[in-house]
Amino acid sequence: MGFRLTPQENSFYDLFAKSASYLVLGSRELTTLLGVEHSEREAVATRMREIEHQADEATHEIIRKVNSSFITPFDREDIHGLASTLDDCMDMMDAAVDLIVLYRIGDLPAGVSDQVEVLSRMSELTADAMPRLRSMKDLSGYWIEINRLENQADQIYRRLLAGLFNGDFGADTLTIMKLKEVVEELEAAADAFEKVAHKVESIAVKES
Repeated sequence: MGFRLTPQENSFYDLFAKSASYLVLGSRELTTLLGVEHSEREAVATRMREIEHQADEATHEIIRKVNSSFITPFDREDIHGLASTLDDCMDMMDAAVDLIVLYRIGDLPAGVSDQVEVLSRMSELTADAMPRLRSMKDLSGYWIEINRLENQADQIYRRLLAGLFNGDFGADTLTIMKLKEVVEELEAAADAFEKVAHKVESIAVKES
């Protein structure tokens, strides 16, 4: 694979690293939201939206690059797929923040912070993995750990749903419906991170 690489191709790796860096920023804002006063949530949501816009532009930059490049470091379809799944992670974290603000949700169940903690770790691992696409080496630990974290996220999600429907949080029906949407978006974000890892694994296998 090293023989095929050119300076032009190398820029794709920088673009993927840039895209993944926004996931770390987004997960930090998501974490911040959990610790601020309710009146400060709108400011967090505004910052999150800006990060999401920057992440969108990073995705579009990758797509423009692959569409205009004669040579790519790996399969064009895989480049599109990886860019898209990275974008999905950001979109779903942004959606969760937006819903909390738009629905004017008060205190959040403790399990939500557990979900966010898992997403933060997934973001860091993903951002750390993207530069290693250059060599396609030392990546197996990344996708194995992401898979473990996604299993953990599933367990947290199921416990949260059970708690909501069993009345553990003392919420009324409308609040339960709002909270359910939030925890579902966070669960979808965890699923999206796992899809990124699966895509990376697939690319690594093809290029090995």
